Amino acid sequence: MNVDKAKKRIAKQLTKGFAGYPHLTLAYFGKTADCATEVVVTFVSAEGAAAQQQSFSAQTDVRQDETIQSVLVKIIDRAGAATVTEVGGVAVK
Repeated sequence: MNVDKAKKRIAKQLTKGFAGYPHLTLAYFGKTADCATEVVVTFVSAEGAAAQQQSFSAQTDVRQDETIQSVLVKIIDRAGAATVTEVGGVAVK
């Protein structure tokens, strides 16, 4: 999947707001605020359920990595996520 198409599909999910569970959260991390080298996906299946996390990393910006963005779209689809949120910006590690 093209990186722009994947980013557009993720952005569409983000604009829906809270619609219940399952709930996915995307958080980006990097050595600087300009380059996110890691994305952490947090999945919560139901209210009060334990959160599950999975992370993906790259040497370059993961927000521009076609493979990682495509995987995020597939995770959202396969999880049947009713809500997708994103932590704003890049947290510096």
